[in-house]
Amino acid sequence: MAPNEAASITTPSEPESVGGSEMSSEDMAAASPLLSSSSPSPSPSAAPVLESIEELDRKYAPYARRDAYGPMGLGPVSAAEAARLAFAAVVLVPLRVVAGVLVLVVYYLVCRVCTLRVEEDREGGEGDGYARLDGWRRAGAVRCGRALARAMLFVFGFYWIREYDSRLPNAEDGHVDQSKEIERPGAIVSNHVSYVDILYHMSASFPSFVAKRSVARLPLVGLISKCLGCIFVQRESKTPDFKGVSGAVSERIHRAHQQKNAPMMLLFPEGTTTNGDYLLPFKTGAFLAKAPVQPVILRYPYKRFNAAWDSMSGARHVFLLLCQFVNYLEVVRLPVYYPSEQEKDDPKLYANNVRKLMAVEGNLILSDLGLAEKRVYHAALNGNSLARALHQKDD
Repeated sequence: MAPNEAASITTPSEPESVGGSEMSSEDMAAASPLLSSSSPSPSPSAAPVLESIEELDRKYAPYARRDAYGPMGLGPVSAAEAARLAFAAVVLVPLRVVAGVLVLVVYYLVCRVCTLRVEEDREGGEGDGYARLDGWRRAGAVRCGRALARAMLFVFGFYWIREYDSRLPNAEDGHVDQSKEIERPGAIVSNHVSYVDILYHMSASFPSFVAKRSVARLPLVGLISKCLGCIFVQRESKTPDFKGVSGAVSERIHRAHQQKNAPMMLLFPEGTTTNGDYLLPFKTGAFLAKAPVQPVILRYPYKRFNAAWDSMSGARHVFLLLCQFVNYLEVVRLPVYYPSEQEKDDPKLYANNVRKLMAVEGNLILSDLGLAEKRVYHAALNGNSLARALHQKDD
């Protein structure tokens, strides 16, 4: 959804066509996916393929799905599960789609009223800006936004959300000054599991986040993202006054830290999603501003379907999520993390210490894998060339 530290959602790599008009039988075998919903009758070579998939899941564990629907959501399901899906597809999904669209349209109308005669603030001096709202406009956008975001979570089946506050001393400082306790965090840093993450954070604190510039031009969502105060980025921008993602994010974090009415930034420092059991290395963008951060840990307990968005197309994931009668979300909100002087001088140390704290308190496994390895895993599942995945341009 966003560049590296952004509050954004990374779409799984789509299958790529194999070049050339004619292929040999060996080429066709190499190009065929490791998983297929319509596999031919078992053959002597079937066992090695299954073993290779299991090996992939072990090697790229942070991205492997282990729910009832299997890798890519294409695994075989029981007759009872198929019946549940059929019933939900006919009855539950249409109702939820209509309700979701209604919620989206209502909030669009709220944002339309709140942004009347409001000029856009164009950070970096180019492209799409955000609506800097004050007074009743800001209050209306925030209150309605939080309520309607919670309504959208309800539509998705998240009827109850368990929230826990962990009151622990700072990992670096056992004693925090009273003067520091009144400092406002400039950013929320959260693990990234699903696009549902953003809905929860909107309902809880209504922060700003980073999004691709194309989001600003989407129907309905574009205006809503401007009311949220999103930073719209375009990697290929070459204008002299363009500050870049890190500069714009640091400026916003400083502003949120110093001004009570300024929206905090929501950042996912992992830069991509996982299956919810792991924590990837943190990018430093959220920590360059040297301001305190609010760590938040999201968990999605499940019985049949894991709400984590990984190794599956967006449309299929949304469909399966809407087919679940109940979905679960647990939130662990850690104390505001105040960086030491050493952490302020070393953003990488700051990021690593926050990551270790979140892993301990969230019972998450630390992993050294990143986006490049995720693309290799997705390419292998889809039967694509690993070289293409490695050289694929970031979204």
